Amino acid sequence: MKRWLCGVLAVLMLFPSGCSAILNRDYTSVTPHSATPASDGESNTLRVASYQELVNALVYLIGRRAEMGALRFDGSENQESEIKQMLDEACLEVVQEDPLGAYAVEYIKYSVTPIVGSYEADVQITYRRTREQMASIVDATGTAAIRSELSEALSQFSTQVVLRISYFEEDSDYIRQLMREAFLTNPASSLDLPDAEITMYPESGQRRIVEVILTYHQFRQALESQRNSLVREADRLLLQGTDQTPAQLISLVQEACAYSERGGSTAYSALIESQADSQGMALALSLLCQRADPVVPCVVVDGQRGGVSHLWNVVQTENGYRHVDLTQSGPPVFHTDEEMWALGYSWTSERVPACTTGEEP
Repeated sequence: MKRWLCGVLAVLMLFPSGCSAILNRDYTSVTPHSATPASDGESNTLRVASYQELVNALVYLIGRRAEMGALRFDGSENQESEIKQMLDEACLEVVQEDPLGAYAVEYIKYSVTPIVGSYEADVQITYRRTREQMASIVDATGTAAIRSELSEALSQFSTQVVLRISYFEEDSDYIRQLMREAFLTNPASSLDLPDAEITMYPESGQRRIVEVILTYHQFRQALESQRNSLVREADRLLLQGTDQTPAQLISLVQEACAYSERGGSTAYSALIESQADSQGMALALSLLCQRADPVVPCVVVDGQRGGVSHLWNVVQTENGYRHVDLTQSGPPVFHTDEEMWALGYSWTSERVPACTTGEEP
C-alpha cells in the first residue's frame, strides 16, 4: 500500500500545472505570535539576535515586573561598544515610547559581559509603580469601552483609573468629555463630578496608557450616604405614581423639585433638596426612568438653549423617542428634533437618539 501511494504522488508531481488547477483556492495562514522571547533552556537568560528582539525582551521583562534579567546576544558579530549602543537605544525607546515602560519604569541600567562567542547583558529595572498598580491597568479600545470604564470608576467613587488604549490619537480634553458623558449616565452616583488629572504615557502615539486621577469635593462616605438616600427617595416617589409612563415620571420630578438656575446640579439636589438647575432635573428624571418597572429608556442631553449650556432629556414614548425639558413650567410637552431646533436648542446629534417627526404622545 505504501509503495502504491508513493507512486501516485510521484505521478502527480510530474504535472504541477494540473495540481495547481485542482488546488487553486484562497487560503489564510495564521502563525501564532509568542510574547515570550526565546530562552536558554533551563536558565532564565533571554536570547536576542536583533534590535527588535532586544526591545521585545525588555518589554517582556517589564510586563512581568521583573527587576533583573539576563540577555544573551546569540551569534552576534558586533563589538562590545556596538552592543552597548544598541542597549542604550533600546532602553531609551522602551522607557519613553512603550506605554507600559513609560508608565511604570523609572530607569533601566545594564552591564555587559563577554562570553564565549557572544556577549551577555545583566539588566536591572527600577520601577515607579507598584505591582498592584501595574496589575490594575485595564485594556480599553474604542470610545464606548473608554466611556464604560470611566463610568464604572465614577459609579464606585474611585480615585484612579488607568487604561491601556490602542488606536488612540486623542488628547486629555477628549478623555474629559467622555468622563462627563459617563457622569451623566449614572444619575444615582452623579453626585460630585471630580476634578481629573489626566496623564498619557507616552504623550503621543496610537498605543498609550492613560492615567486618570480623580479628586472629589466630598468624602466618599458622604457620597455613598447621599446615594443611598437618593435611591430610597426615588423608589418612594415611584410607589406614589398611579403608573410609570414618561408623563407621570416627569410630573413626579416637577412636583418634588423647583427649577432654579442657581440650584444644585444633581438628582440629590432635585429629589432631596427640592431645588435644582437643568442638569439636576434631567438627572432626576433619568434616575426615575432607570428605576421604573419596566425601565423607561431615557438619556440626559448635554446641549445648549439659546447658545447657553442647558440640559434636558430624551425619553422613549409610544410614538418613539421625544425631547422633554423639565425646566419648562406646565404639563410636559414632548418635541421632535425639528421642533427643538426651532425653539433654539442644539446638541450633538450622534450621541442622542433621533426623535423623528410624528404625533405628540
